Amino acid sequence: MTAQLDASAPPGDPHPERAPRPNVRWPVFITAFAGVCLVTLWAIVAPANAESVIGDLVGRVGTGFGWFYVALATAIVVFVVFLGMSRYGSIRLGPDHSRPEFSTFAWASMLFAAGIGTDVMFYSVIEPVSQYTAPPVGEPGTVDAARDATVWTLFHYGVTGWAMYALMGLALAYFSYRKNLPLAVRSALYPVFGKRVEGPLGHVVDTAAVLGTIFGVATSLGIGVVFLNVGLNVIFGVPVGTAAQSALAILAVTVAAVSATTGVDKGIRFLSQLNVLLALALAGWVLITGQTSFLLNAVVMNVGDFVRSFPAKSMETFAFTDTQEWMQLWTLFFWAWWVAWASFVGQFLARISRGRTIRQFVLGTMVIPFSYIVMWISIFGNAAIDKVRNGDDAFAEAAVDFTGVGFYDLLRDYPFADAVIFLAVVVGLLFYITSADSAALVMGNLCSELHDVQQDCAAWLRISWASITGLLTIAMLAVGGILALQYATIIMGLPFAFVLVLVMWGLFRAIRNEGRKADTGVRGMSPLLSARTGAGHDTRKAWKSRLARTINFVDEEAATAYLGSTVEPAVREVAEELTSMGVRASVVHGDVAGAPYAELTTDGDEGQFVYRVQVRLSPVPTYGGRMIGDRDQYARLEVHLLDGGQDYDVMGYTSDQVIHDCLDQYERHLEFLRTE
Repeated sequence: MTAQLDASAPPGDPHPERAPRPNVRWPVFITAFAGVCLVTLWAIVAPANAESVIGDLVGRVGTGFGWFYVALATAIVVFVVFLGMSRYGSIRLGPDHSRPEFSTFAWASMLFAAGIGTDVMFYSVIEPVSQYTAPPVGEPGTVDAARDATVWTLFHYGVTGWAMYALMGLALAYFSYRKNLPLAVRSALYPVFGKRVEGPLGHVVDTAAVLGTIFGVATSLGIGVVFLNVGLNVIFGVPVGTAAQSALAILAVTVAAVSATTGVDKGIRFLSQLNVLLALALAGWVLITGQTSFLLNAVVMNVGDFVRSFPAKSMETFAFTDTQEWMQLWTLFFWAWWVAWASFVGQFLARISRGRTIRQFVLGTMVIPFSYIVMWISIFGNAAIDKVRNGDDAFAEAAVDFTGVGFYDLLRDYPFADAVIFLAVVVGLLFYITSADSAALVMGNLCSELHDVQQDCAAWLRISWASITGLLTIAMLAVGGILALQYATIIMGLPFAFVLVLVMWGLFRAIRNEGRKADTGVRGMSPLLSARTGAGHDTRKAWKSRLARTINFVDEEAATAYLGSTVEPAVREVAEELTSMGVRASVVHGDVAGAPYAELTTDGDEGQFVYRVQVRLSPVPTYGGRMIGDRDQYARLEVHLLDGGQDYDVMGYTSDQVIHDCLDQYERHLEFLRTE
């Protein structure tokens, strides 16, 4: 998706492309792939039995766990908003010295694009009209029903779902960029289970993520093939049925295979960005050539009604009314759908947000994509409701048909209808293709051990997941159409819903510990008193030595030599002394992504201490427009702890000064542990 740095090395490392190739997590891949194949085969061989069993299971889930889905969704919103508004909001998704890789405009544009998909086009007409003609409570066809209909759609596509995406994006970015753990769901559970996440427990978590994702993706692709099939029928007379829908599914698999084997990802990304502009043009055409004043008034009213009713809707379970079928078809399905897609979109959000603060991340992901949702659903939803209220009963019947035919019927009322409908089909097709390709990539990544956040899974994995997703989509459509896909999503999203609870707990524990560490860091001995910057008792010699070191801009070769001759022996002395005192300590040296380092580590889970000195190239500073030295880059020996880079250079430190610097950091570490 985007260029990123090595997740296993401190930020700033050069040459991330040298990271080793990703490994397949075979237990995750085999279990998830076999499970999906069995469900697909079952649906193909015995569709009637599959439909009956899925219907029965979703009834049990809705009755037994409907409250859980509602409570979980609300808890995630509260948790994410709390992180953004609290003192933890200033923590960066990366080392403290890291800064955003993308400009605010570019980042906002990518977030904006993330909120768009074929399913939004599909539901922007179906749900508002459905809620108007058959609301969960109250009289249908009234003004109150009209006001509430679009708000229910905004609620189901609103900040609650984006909070789920934000939670996973935060967890993946925080543990990958700041804690140097793999870009995997299991990493978020490290504060809860420790190193056990590398074993069977981690495999179970990642398998749940893959299974939830593939059924969520299959639902979106199922909606896409049905919606596009109807559009092609409207324009070209293509028959609506399994043959055309299967052809569209095969198209998605083919594009994913071509993308995986020929490297045309950049072209697909360009099409995705172009598609955003085309979608905005489509919505703008409906707004400008339709009832502009009415639609703008409706948008403002919808936002006000949404804000006013959001708390009540968030906890609404309709305990005193018989609305189980409505809950399964709408709220429970949407919450399960968002849960299933959380790993998918969370990876995308994490990969574009390195260097952002938690506060920036929460504000951006909760507001920017939702602004598009408000624009699109308010325009198309209110236009559709107005058409029904004006007495078009035929359109009302078509609008609630779960094929998307109502969307195309609505566009017939606008100038150049044929061209507009053709544009809508093109937009939907491009969304469908890019979503299918991205989904195959993400599912492959979920069952791979990635050494670098820039890495992606092997091509054959991508093709395998694209193929089985296409088969699953066709099989479930044959069982019961989009309704069967919705029900399957509610069932398969449940295991990962429990994982999200653990993700919240793990992320909270990690961030809370970081807050404690920040509080206790100021209690450690001053570096000046610990002699880190001194040079014995000769203060005149000390300050001259310090000045010489400050303006000594060495090259990479000299820094590497100094790392081996002075820094590594110094930290080895510390490790030997710690070992003699009963503390298990070790020193390793090596080369991560082309950058040499020496690292002291003490054993433990949360109590582990790491002091790494890493070579890093930086621009030579200039003063008064003049560069100091004869090079444009110089090498630094930067200190990195578990939290990432500390943004200072120990090049030129004496052996004693390196030892004292290491002990300064170790004292702060011990002070932090004493306060736990």
